[in-house]
Amino acid sequence: MDRASGSIFGLAYGDALGAPTEFLDMEQIRQRFGDGPHAISGDPALVTDDTQMAIAVAEGLLEALGHPPVTPVTVTPVWRRLFVEWLNSPDNNRAPGNTCLRACHGLQAGKHWTEATQHDSKGCGANMRVTPLGLAPSLTDEQRAGASQLQAALTHGHPTALAASELTAFATWWLREGTAPSALPGALRERCRSQRGIYHERWLGTLWQRPGVDDPSGFISRGWDECLAALDRLDAALARPDREADPCLATGGGWIAEEALATGLLCFLLFPDDPVAAIRRGAASSGDSDSIACLAGAFAGAHRGLSAWPAEWVSRIEYTDRLARIGAAWD
Repeated sequence: MDRASGSIFGLAYGDALGAPTEFLDMEQIRQRFGDGPHAISGDPALVTDDTQMAIAVAEGLLEALGHPPVTPVTVTPVWRRLFVEWLNSPDNNRAPGNTCLRACHGLQAGKHWTEATQHDSKGCGANMRVTPLGLAPSLTDEQRAGASQLQAALTHGHPTALAASELTAFATWWLREGTAPSALPGALRERCRSQRGIYHERWLGTLWQRPGVDDPSGFISRGWDECLAALDRLDAALARPDREADPCLATGGGWIAEEALATGLLCFLLFPDDPVAAIRRGAASSGDSDSIACLAGAFAGAHRGLSAWPAEWVSRIEYTDRLARIGAAWD
């Protein structure tokens, strides 16, 4: 089965397809691309910081898995090093988010990550890179949840960034393991309810401590509540599916964590058996189109596998060797 490869390559394909439309509204997209981009372009087809940071998360996890068990002590310094390497890479010229840049500068300066993180940010930068946590088969649920939230918290300290990242990773994992797409919204909703008061102190330490917050469960519950509200909008959109409409009108523009999750899921669930159509819908959107499409691609690839994507794309996507190594490790 090639579902890990399908997911990590699908993330990159969606990223590359959505990159040219990221800052365009629907009218501008129609003028330049008709009904949207149809295929990745260029040789190589360039990706954005979304794929670059997902690779960093994946390679850091692979390194940590080489010295099991994966714990915050083993994986945090690896991710810290790789995030700083990304910060200083000459390829880091793809309109990276300010939250990631500021936090990584703090990490480079030697700050503890709980000081370097941007405490009030719930931007989608934490979500678009987390899907590798849904591909590693050897993680326990506690490790998958804690590590998903930790990788988010290194840059995005808002509780919704943490909860949405965990949901994104579990959605990927469940799809990889054979969960039917139609069952996914209900499973995610139940995850919100069951985890609402659970703060992963082993992974997050004192991140919750800030003015106006009385306890860690109160801190994290806010994130789960906002994700649940986003899933409400997803359910409403799926009850009246419109495959021709801008998905951002239903579930949000994807610039923030819970909207990136919901809109990426919407694009996938509108076309559960057509991965290319799913990322095309994400790319032809008025919001953060590359992040929306990359999440849709990660979900679609986890569900259908690498063989569901056009075969000629594999050799043309940027970072193909690194993506292939990640997928092969977990297939």
